[in-house]
Amino acid sequence: MKRYGLIGYPLGHSFSAGYFARKFKAEGIDAEYLNYEIPTAGLLPDVVRDNPTLVGLNVTIPHKQAVIPLLDSLSDEARAIGAVNVIRIDRRGGKTVLRGFNADVIGFTRSIRPLLRPTHRAALVLGTGGASKAVVHGLHQLGLTTQYVSRTPHDGAIGYAELTPEVMATHTVVVNCTPLGMFPHTEACPDLPYGLVTPGHLFYDLIYNPDETLFLRRAAGQGAAVKNGLEMLHLQAEASWAFWNSDD
Repeated sequence: MKRYGLIGYPLGHSFSAGYFARKFKAEGIDAEYLNYEIPTAGLLPDVVRDNPTLVGLNVTIPHKQAVIPLLDSLSDEARAIGAVNVIRIDRRGGKTVLRGFNADVIGFTRSIRPLLRPTHRAALVLGTGGASKAVVHGLHQLGLTTQYVSRTPHDGAIGYAELTPEVMATHTVVVNCTPLGMFPHTEACPDLPYGLVTPGHLFYDLIYNPDETLFLRRAAGQGAAVKNGLEMLHLQAEASWAFWNSDD
């Protein structure tokens, strides 16, 4: 039986194992999908070594960038993004080769594209981790300009205190790539000036557990269009499956 899995820390919020369990049952696939909760990406080689039937992994926060030095190769898109959320494990001739891909960008762009309107020309991307890099890459593919927002402003990222009425008015797409509001800390949300949100805004949260975060609830209360990350999860899961089972 082939084994697939997820590495990250923590993993109590994740629906991935349940998604793949249903997929395997519905499609008659003889495989299993397990969670490997590792506090540091440096434990990846141990997971691979200790699970000889493991052929594919998803990667979630906070390891999407930290795993890169541990891999043997990257897809062109994963290299361009600078983050990996899919690892294919090839075991041939006594050698193990780890290849990194990015399915987040596929899931995100396919999920948000139907919601975009001509007035959605610029986006605020909250957070600067691996998921945000995939989101920025995808938004650029869709023709939007982007601005990173971080709790610690630095080159390329502004702080939440810099979200002036002008910035909020010109950036009508807001994507939360931080874990703020994720189960079990559902009372948290990014520190935005929600009073400046309008019906012309689109708020997208990569979090899907809970299905409506405080971030989305406050935006919806101002009339904004909102969407959570559940469809993105499903779309990136299917893209992951394709990467794991491709011949290239």
